[in-house]
Amino acid sequence: MDELNSTWDYESYSPVVAETGACSTIDINKFGKAFLPPFYSVIFIISILGNGVVLLVLYKFEKLNSVTNIFLINLVASNLIFSFTLPFQAVYHSGEWVFGEALCKAVHGAYYLGFYSSILFLTLMTFDRYLAVVHSMVANRQRRGCYASCLSLAIWFVSFLASLEYFVHFTVEEYPMAGLVCEDQGEEHWLMFSFYKQIVLFFLFPLAVFVYCYMRITLTVMATRMAGKHRTIRLVFVIVLMFFVFWSPYNIVLMIDEFKVEEDCGSSLPYVRYIASNLARLYFCISPVLYTFLGRKFQNHARGVLASHFSCLASRLSISSSSRSLA
Repeated sequence: MDELNSTWDYESYSPVVAETGACSTIDINKFGKAFLPPFYSVIFIISILGNGVVLLVLYKFEKLNSVTNIFLINLVASNLIFSFTLPFQAVYHSGEWVFGEALCKAVHGAYYLGFYSSILFLTLMTFDRYLAVVHSMVANRQRRGCYASCLSLAIWFVSFLASLEYFVHFTVEEYPMAGLVCEDQGEEHWLMFSFYKQIVLFFLFPLAVFVYCYMRITLTVMATRMAGKHRTIRLVFVIVLMFFVFWSPYNIVLMIDEFKVEEDCGSSLPYVRYIASNLARLYFCISPVLYTFLGRKFQNHARGVLASHFSCLASRLSISSSSRSLA
């Protein structure tokens, strides 16, 4: 009977006490308790390893003060900030919040800081790639380290402002049935503001930038005699497709949930939302890996790292000579 009195706030993944007369949440609570801790643990391990490899490759083979690499290092930092909150979430969803109120605020604030900054850095890198390909003459004069550093600082500032409410509103409450709960105590207008902020600023805006920029990149590449242009177009297509496939379902489910007229106790929507939201978080944890190692240059660098550390693999790893292309 204890489980009948608790449910989940799927947006913040915090257990909350359900209102009287709400649908039974036994099954969804069991699903979340079984699914989230191991899933967060796996995401954490994959993210640390993947982002660590990206940093290693950048350090060994790339100029760290180039525009693209400054953005990429900041993207990795965003993903690591997000990833380091996942062990706390894994422990939390296996029981109750045992880390105190200060960490309740810090963990959830950092969770959204990393999450939001990852989206904005991916958007910025997309726009920068568009400038480098479509407006190369102008971009080559203006794309300098100072330009990249100032834009990165602006992204961090916007992301901090967007996540500030979570640093402030999250607090620990104790419930007879659910125990210690780290939850968002913001008022209803703040919750509505958070919903539209995510949909507009962190979904529709990035999606529009992605589609427009990569359409222009594709048209520009097709109009040139660039070697390997078909590989470049495939790379562009994969990046846009993965962003849409991983990030769109969660936001679509959010909108359906927000505007539904009445609650359907037999609906599978909570399960869909669980899966879609965590797939989105998986994408942003490993996005630097996807963004870099789809390209041939970084594939060659990674092969070089493996060959230098594991001599038995050297004969099996071929390094392409065409590593200077966009792809």
